[in-house]
Amino acid sequence: MWDGNALKWDMSYLEYIPDHVLKAHVEHVIHIALEAQQKASDEFHKNVIDPFSAMFEMGGFKRKAKAWRKSELDRKAQKTVQNHVGEFHQKILGAVEGWQDLGLGGNVDLINKERRIIAEVKNKYNTVSGGKLNGVYDDLASLIMPKASMYHGFTAYFVNIIPKKNNIGSDLPFTPSDRAAGQRREKNDKIRIIDGRAFYALVTGRPDALEELYHALPSVVESILANKAEKFQYSKSDIAHLNDYYAKAFVNKC
Repeated sequence: MWDGNALKWDMSYLEYIPDHVLKAHVEHVIHIALEAQQKASDEFHKNVIDPFSAMFEMGGFKRKAKAWRKSELDRKAQKTVQNHVGEFHQKILGAVEGWQDLGLGGNVDLINKERRIIAEVKNKYNTVSGGKLNGVYDDLASLIMPKASMYHGFTAYFVNIIPKKNNIGSDLPFTPSDRAAGQRREKNDKIRIIDGRAFYALVTGRPDALEELYHALPSVVESILANKAEKFQYSKSDIAHLNDYYAKAFVNKC
């Protein structure tokens, strides 16, 4: 796993996309994080603060007022950042040779015309939940099944970068449950659900492509923040925690 020194190389961060592309997309998310934090601070009293909840949280969490306020600001900004992480993965994957990021508003997120693959990318398995999963299946089916469709005969992937525990390392037919009908959607080998590690491998041809990205990011983040005069470095403790989170998300592949 990353030890804080592993990326001090005179070489590219990743084999499958150029450095300037990686840096641009990382910088975009960092900018969103900084902006979200500032916005949360500026608009802290835009919505009425519940003093009763604040009181119980301070006592129950053993936080003084200043620490509680900081946690509230972080909580408000965190959701904004998380909403853009899926887009980050979409842009990274779309920068790989042969792949195209169709951007916001497209029928799908990614396409590889030569390999006849389309993909819808979400950051986490619970980004879309419940009955809405049927809608994802139906949308993908409507793109690849009709003979008149430009995607007819393609394989459609529903990508969950962070998978459920029982779907780690998976590339399976996507058969969401339809509670109203009391059954699952029809199995179709061309409509699939896949986790981030497996999909990065499929896109790049590199089995450890997602882990390579994970390794690269800390140095890229530190470099970008240094250029913004926002000094930050991941400590050994930070690294240990991050490595543990990665291991738990992707079955101890570290």
